[in-house]
Amino acid sequence: MKEIKSKKQSHFIKKFFIKICRILGYELIDQSTLEFPVSNKDFQNFISEPGKKSISLGLGETSITRKVKALDIIIKTCTGIQLVSQNKKRIFEEEKSEYTFRTVNSLVKSAKDLKKKFEEIKVKFTIIDVNSISSDIKKILSKISDEGFEVQHIPVKIEKKPENNMSTTMASIRQSFYHGKNCTDLIYFVEDDYIHKKEALAEMLFAYEKFSSIFEKEIFILSADYPYLYKRLNNSNILIGENTHWRSVKESLLTFMTSKKMIEKHFEKLIDMATKESDPFEKNLHKIYEEERCFSPIPSLSIHCTNINSVFGLSPNIDLKKLWNDNKS
Repeated sequence: MKEIKSKKQSHFIKKFFIKICRILGYELIDQSTLEFPVSNKDFQNFISEPGKKSISLGLGETSITRKVKALDIIIKTCTGIQLVSQNKKRIFEEEKSEYTFRTVNSLVKSAKDLKKKFEEIKVKFTIIDVNSISSDIKKILSKISDEGFEVQHIPVKIEKKPENNMSTTMASIRQSFYHGKNCTDLIYFVEDDYIHKKEALAEMLFAYEKFSSIFEKEIFILSADYPYLYKRLNNSNILIGENTHWRSVKESLLTFMTSKKMIEKHFEKLIDMATKESDPFEKNLHKIYEEERCFSPIPSLSIHCTNINSVFGLSPNIDLKKLWNDNKS
């Protein structure tokens, strides 16, 4: 009888302690079962609370001081041009429109996953398009709106006949930055040949909240782990996100996430980059990374569908074909 009474007393004390922890906002872990009794979760669930705290086993808790309230996804589309400055074929050798459609499909899936984890966040899509046929635009807009997301279409107006494909691309990039100044909070600028994992957007936002809270300033976040960065022996800082490792980088292409504040802060450099062609094209962006922190995921959360021999494309250690097939249009 004493043993039964002892177990009941122990159970009562545990329940009482859990209630106190809930009131105070602390989390507990039962190391024998890897369960989190305060939040009624286990190690297979994501255990962080968006906008409140980030929790990593072995590292503990990070208080979130930089809550993300909204995400604008700006996709620059052009379904008629394969590669802007090359005549090479892309991996899987499909029509350009297929890469655009699968990019959109993957982002819609990822946005739905994001809404499950960041329940209070507002997500909006903007399509900034250059010369895609009307049926392609209709298909893109319908795909997004049919899944319950707000979507805006901005056709890029070319006042005079463009000199080449790069000039129209630069006009699209400029338009995306001008539109970014009118957004609410975080902005994800995406080119239309990046196919994303389902968890990509949520992982990026978990990392953004955590890292910007740690460093007490806005940052840049990438979805792609670019292969060309492994060609150089640059020093990197490695950080832990929700389910992904991240490393600091000093270079990227034009698919990146940052805040409206960062766009406003570096607007002149960004517009200059999209107006005067330089080598590399992203030279001004790299200058910004000398002042600001930028992080890339390991392994990648998206694949850049360029030619298979391009060092700017296919991220290492990713099941490319599965990601391609999972987002069939």
